[in-house]
Amino acid sequence: MPVTLVVGGQWGDEGKAKIIDYLAREVDFVVRFQGGANAGHTVVVGEKRFAFHQVPSGILYPQTACVLGGGMVIDPSALVREIDGLAEQGVDFAGRIHISDQAHLVLPYHIALDCDSEDRRVDGGIGTTRKGISPAYADKARRDGVRMADLRRSPAQLRELVTARVRENNRLLKLRGAKTLSPARVVDDLLSARRRLLPMITDTRPILWAAEAAGKSVLCEGAQGSLLDIDHGTYPFVTSSSCSAGGAAIGTGLPPSAFGRIVGIFKAYCTRVGNGPFPTEDKGAPGRRLREIGREYGTTTGRPRRCGWFDAVAARTVVQINGITDIALTKLDVLDSFAEVKVCTSYRAGKRSVDVFPADARDVAAVRPHYEVIRGWEARTEGKQLEDLPPRAIAYIRRLEQLVGCRIHLVSLGPERSAMVEMPLARGAAAGL
Repeated sequence: MPVTLVVGGQWGDEGKAKIIDYLAREVDFVVRFQGGANAGHTVVVGEKRFAFHQVPSGILYPQTACVLGGGMVIDPSALVREIDGLAEQGVDFAGRIHISDQAHLVLPYHIALDCDSEDRRVDGGIGTTRKGISPAYADKARRDGVRMADLRRSPAQLRELVTARVRENNRLLKLRGAKTLSPARVVDDLLSARRRLLPMITDTRPILWAAEAAGKSVLCEGAQGSLLDIDHGTYPFVTSSSCSAGGAAIGTGLPPSAFGRIVGIFKAYCTRVGNGPFPTEDKGAPGRRLREIGREYGTTTGRPRRCGWFDAVAARTVVQINGITDIALTKLDVLDSFAEVKVCTSYRAGKRSVDVFPADARDVAAVRPHYEVIRGWEARTEGKQLEDLPPRAIAYIRRLEQLVGCRIHLVSLGPERSAMVEMPLARGAAAGL
């Protein structure tokens, strides 16, 4: 059975967790392939609200095994706290979490360096989550990281390895005038997490290869969004990993040919956390309304999100980069009370029309959005079928399909698991219009 891949289509916070939760109802494996505790996903089931950072949200289904892939950078202590929090909410994860021995660790010195780097930037910083992600990926690239496989060493060997790493990074922190760390404290905390995580650590690649060969259903989930991709995003205002489709094969060990369906998640409007260019940002009253109605505050940081209108130029580019086969549109209900809704159909750069999202963040910052103004539906969006929605809401969905060049298959109408419209796709329709 072909593997399904879910990727964020904007700057993250698109509502991936709810879509993954919906798609994972009958899935055998859910796999994270990049990022770490910088991710923030929320799933609402009845009266319970589940927040996910490192554990795949598929853990809520008892038949689903969850894999933390080798492309991740994992904060072991935070992972233990997250697992314990889920257990307190009644989630039984016994034997269902598999952690790749190739995944790198985020250790306290990574977090300290991340915070110091953000504090020292004179331009206001990148706007990171301060979770140590970038320094951990930097250590990986320098071939100087600590991996999950290293937790299999004896406690004495692990203490020697990590103590040396802490001392090396303490020298850098001291040079920067930042507070240094206690090597003994770092090692003791890691050994405590090690005792909990060691039974879950394995080479996850053969597990996934066998699952694919046996026709099991596998769902891979990306964190953040494609416009934050280290290569294709608004560099340097990006994350430190490849969160687009290209990163999935690297971060899981599955071959590129395994991925048969690629679902892109897009909000019905746009948001961004942190700094960086945002062509359709609305800094006025409509943007504030979007934030308050949509409760646009970060799951990981609590920071208010910048809000604006749907950007079809960026969306078209993201569809091409990822090879997206179909789209899940989220938070359509947030627009229910708007008398008019804007969609950016092209950019203006001086006298030129720009139809492709620029590769240089400076060029992105310089463009002006050209909007198509669409009459709002000013009615509640609810129901299970497309025909249940207000006619002008349906027209909005169809217009986005035309502008982006890809079918919309799912429409989310709220945070609840049941608030979803599923539109059947004709055979072959997922590949485009």
